[in-house]
Amino acid sequence: MRTSAIRRTAVAVTAVSLALLATACSGSEGGGGDKAKGGSSAAAEPAGKALTAADLEKLALAEGEVKGHKVTKTGPEDEVAGDKVVVDKAECKPLADAVAAVPLGEARATVKRKVIEEPKKDDAATELGDLTDKDVEDALGAALDMTATMVSLSSYDGKGAEEAVAGLRTAAGACAGGFGMTMGTDKSKVVKVEEIKASGGQEAAAWALVSEQDGQRMPHKVVLVRQGSTIASFSSINLGSIASGKDFPLPTAVIDAQAAKLG
Repeated sequence: MRTSAIRRTAVAVTAVSLALLATACSGSEGGGGDKAKGGSSAAAEPAGKALTAADLEKLALAEGEVKGHKVTKTGPEDEVAGDKVVVDKAECKPLADAVAAVPLGEARATVKRKVIEEPKKDDAATELGDLTDKDVEDALGAALDMTATMVSLSSYDGKGAEEAVAGLRTAAGACAGGFGMTMGTDKSKVVKVEEIKASGGQEAAAWALVSEQDGQRMPHKVVLVRQGSTIASFSSINLGSIASGKDFPLPTAVIDAQAAKLG
């Protein structure tokens, strides 16, 4: 790849990345999940009482709590209204909502955080004149290897949290063959939904998804961690993966830090 092409790719990827973040990390690649400790006894749990938004704010991640990541509160530019998330298969709506960081089910209160991995430093080569095209390409890949995650905390009355997790599991299974998705004005097609392993809380589930937009493949991750009547939902993209189309690991540092605050 020529340096000029690499530069164009960087600009394009940055633009796409910012657009995705502005629409709550749209797109997704899902994977098989696995129930965490206590998940099998969910039916025996007493009905929960929803926390208030003020309660959730105390439980949400704060700056400095995830090493190597920047944590900020979301703003209006990060939000996607539930009615702006449209799918071509009704049964896939919960999965599309999870990708867009829209609260699942009958949430009583929700707070959100945007967590972005800090760029990795590569001090191997500093003289631009000594860099080959491959050096530049590798450096660009390293610079873009950052995962951005939208974290949503939602609280529910009664069995609402358990029902929301079950609903997403059902949607992911029904939509494994793919579906069309529109978020605002952005249209894409989810071509892969695969359950992956996740842990945390009393119940956890995760999926890796791949969407296609304008011929470009974009991997995504969606994770749910339930603790009592509260669900932490994570929707992630990786800037380098947008450029390469390759998979990226779950943001376990973010997931673990939020799960720990839930207790």
